[in-house]
Amino acid sequence: MIYRHAMLALPALLLAGPALAQDSAAPADDCAVAEFSMGLRFQQQSAEIRALQRQAFNLATMRLDAAVEGADDPAKLAVVTDLDETVIDNSALLARDLADCHMYDVWDTWLPWERDGDPTLVPGAREFLDHADGLGVTIRYVSDRSDQQKQHTLDTLSELGLPQVSEESVLLLGPPKTERRDLVAQDHQIVLLLGDTLHDFDGRFRKTPLEDQKATVDEEAAKWGDMWIVLPNASYGTWSDATLTEWQAEPVIEPWE
Repeated sequence: MIYRHAMLALPALLLAGPALAQDSAAPADDCAVAEFSMGLRFQQQSAEIRALQRQAFNLATMRLDAAVEGADDPAKLAVVTDLDETVIDNSALLARDLADCHMYDVWDTWLPWERDGDPTLVPGAREFLDHADGLGVTIRYVSDRSDQQKQHTLDTLSELGLPQVSEESVLLLGPPKTERRDLVAQDHQIVLLLGDTLHDFDGRFRKTPLEDQKATVDEEAAKWGDMWIVLPNASYGTWSDATLTEWQAEPVIEPWE
């Protein structure tokens, strides 16, 4: 799931694409978007990101199994998940924009990708969702993709083989995600929330200062890894323009022996 600008009806998601694996596709040094290249490379190419993604879905599976074990009717339980960078990987679009020195976090290349792009699945996502479906648990996909292009998203999810894909189960950009989650909660008990950005979990994270977000993360410490499962996204976010904290000591250059 991605953090979008209020004026855009697009999802903020995109990560580094296959082009990042080739140095020839890397942006020029004077390209402003080049600062994101290391994060995109990590997001798309590292083995560590796959480990973290699979770890998140393994944990989600354990939590879901425990919830179902104590439920009278699993169909009344719901898993609510974001799509972009949580279930599907759109990094090829970001890598293409990076190679073109196009600042991808204005999301002006997103709608064509939504219609014609070919995202892949995040490792572990399909296995988890198929497991939830097999248990009889309700799945709701809550994403800030364009509702005007909903059929394209439905087609993409179906082509990727994801379960329970329908007009009713896919809730796209319109009301804030908090309100869409509340719709699900009207007739289901939400037992798991999955996402890659914090407003996938609670409205207090939406459009709030970074320090306030950090404080809320700590206030809700018990929910992380329990009801809230966060997927890693190193390619963009509200943290991207934060000032780094530096060690104030004078540099000492000492060769490693």
